[in-house]
Amino acid sequence: MFLEPHFKGQRSGWIEVICGSMFSGKTEELIRRLKRAKIANQRVEIFKPRIDTRYDDARVVSHDANSILSMPVEHSARLRVLAEGFDVIGIDEAQFFDMELPDVCQELALKGVRVIAAGLDMDYRGRPFGPMPNLLAVAEYITKVHAICPHCGNLATHSYRLTHDNADILLGEKDLYEPRCRACYQMGNILNLQA
Repeated sequence: MFLEPHFKGQRSGWIEVICGSMFSGKTEELIRRLKRAKIANQRVEIFKPRIDTRYDDARVVSHDANSILSMPVEHSARLRVLAEGFDVIGIDEAQFFDMELPDVCQELALKGVRVIAAGLDMDYRGRPFGPMPNLLAVAEYITKVHAICPHCGNLATHSYRLTHDNADILLGEKDLYEPRCRACYQMGNILNLQA
């Protein structure tokens, strides 16, 4: 016997995650998907962590200066209220949000919202970054994008920090980070230890 779900007629939501190293096009892909949703007359909103002020306080900006107006958010719990009434929400720099983000995204998806989150999957130490592992675990769709290693031309999967500052979060651009493949990332870490 088939039992109909209690939310019959409700539009199904889901979670998409775009991940990769720095300079791999995560934000560019997020903006592209959100613009397509707008063209389809869907109600769209994008959020970013309040601490990310690298390019602009209120805009999500890709490294090649493509941008979209966003709403800075202090804590992921605020998304429960701020996402009300939208069909699609984007979340940029998801790694900088708190550990409650995956639960909030699941709640929104259950309400019929398409959630698209972009973020670094690993920190500069090569370890899973913030809420990203848990977000990846509950996502229906995952896109891993890659940069190109400037040292060998292979696919870059790591964000190599060019400074000896060991803060967990250090906002920066090409002055502080570069994308590297696994081998060049490891070689850089070995050379830093020897220096």
